[in-house]
Amino acid sequence: MPRVLSGVQPSGQLHLGNYAGAIKQFVDLQQTNEVFVFVASYHALTSLRDAATLRSNARQVVVDYLAFGLDPARTSIYLQQDVPEVTELAWLLSCVCPMSWMEKAVSYKDKVAKGLSANVGLFTYPILQAADILAVDANLVPVGKDQVQHIELTRDIAARFNEEFKAEVFTLPAYRLAADAGVLPGTDGEKMSKSYGNTIDPFLDEKALRKVIMSIKADSTPLDQPKNPDTDATFAIFRAIAGAADSRTLDLAGKYRAGGFGHGHAKQALFELLLDHFGPARQRRTELMADPAYVDGVLRAGAAKARARARATVDRARVAVGL
Repeated sequence: MPRVLSGVQPSGQLHLGNYAGAIKQFVDLQQTNEVFVFVASYHALTSLRDAATLRSNARQVVVDYLAFGLDPARTSIYLQQDVPEVTELAWLLSCVCPMSWMEKAVSYKDKVAKGLSANVGLFTYPILQAADILAVDANLVPVGKDQVQHIELTRDIAARFNEEFKAEVFTLPAYRLAADAGVLPGTDGEKMSKSYGNTIDPFLDEKALRKVIMSIKADSTPLDQPKNPDTDATFAIFRAIAGAADSRTLDLAGKYRAGGFGHGHAKQALFELLLDHFGPARQRRTELMADPAYVDGVLRAGAAKARARARATVDRARVAVGL
């Protein structure tokens, strides 16, 4: 069975952009693949300096993943720090990775270009990311376009290690682009992101959720005039959640083009869609928040499975290098 891995930094409450760009894909992939999903707590330390926030955010990500539909029977969910083999592997990989490869990495170059301080952790971020992937022998890594370079670096580092130590230690992973990754607009029409403060949290209570949806930016086309759904943020969000070929999406597009249909009507339709689509997830999240022992058990089981896989990989790497 193909093995899929993905990680997410613990930035707190997940939003519709996370769901459309990644989580929806994981829920589908777990049906026919062995899936590993981890919370990238070590990666978060390149910028986060608040211990309580890190613990709280990591926990919230796990709860949200479970609520959205990740099944612990099919998907191993774990915290990065609970699989220490990954950090050992990162050191072994760093000993074969040229400095020049890290200097070209997007995450490091972007931060330096903005005049921001870059620590060694950020500089070597792609090596730790490579260790996350290679530790569980992942065949496939779903990513956004901004992370493709890091998967290519992972392949290069793995191939360099195999070549230098004349051993087939690592599986070279492929990447898969999510169709909606990185394109879902937020309330201001820009890419939905916590850093822009424009996210939509589907777990908000109904009154707060409706208020956020009604704040989505729209053009000033009069109610009676036809509108172009393809340039409207509300429609883009609706389509991403319902599906482009869904009859509800096609019907809504027809109403835009016919005229006599206002942006307020479209936002109400989106509000009703979200309540319907995420109804089970909202209920599940309430139950999970009241059952911390269950969440703890999911994390223990996920870490145990990931550690078993990672231990075998590290043992192969140790033998190859002579340890």
